[in-house]
Amino acid sequence: MVRFTAKLLRPAATARTGAWTFLILPKEASAQLPSRGMTTVEGTLNGCPFRATLAPDGQQSHWLKVDGKLRAAAGAEAGDVVTLEIAPVGVEPEPRVPTEWRKALAAADPKARALWPAITPVARRDWIHWMTSARQAETRARRIAQACEMLAAGKRRPCCFDRSGFYSKSFRAPEAAG
Repeated sequence: MVRFTAKLLRPAATARTGAWTFLILPKEASAQLPSRGMTTVEGTLNGCPFRATLAPDGQQSHWLKVDGKLRAAAGAEAGDVVTLEIAPVGVEPEPRVPTEWRKALAAADPKARALWPAITPVARRDWIHWMTSARQAETRARRIAQACEMLAAGKRRPCCFDRSGFYSKSFRAPEAAG
């Protein structure tokens, strides 16, 4: 069990009161987790149970989105320091598969379709993030086509994918409001 305190922050892009908040794990707490990449944890926030996937912050730590429901249950607001106790889950949950990827995979080479369910949920999440993190529709479409080709060729992970975001900057914590 990893125990720490962190300040709830409001994202700069969301100025309205009651919107979601987030917190950044202290580096010492993050270092106790099994991966610098996305990691699903369960635990408590101010004593309220939750289960969530931590995302890497690109600075070799993790961040957690805290929705209004959890924040209300925990009796916390943006600016408050909260207490967390977390532990990695035993089995990573299945990622949500975007419709465009589901359609492409259904039409893909049978080898790609066969490999997709044979890889781990973490590997599937990495593929999905690699495809969907592209900012432009053309880039997403190209990555989806490349994913079909790479899976058909037997690749179990996307090429050159930095799960921590430290080098590729594909992951970032939101910018906090001032």
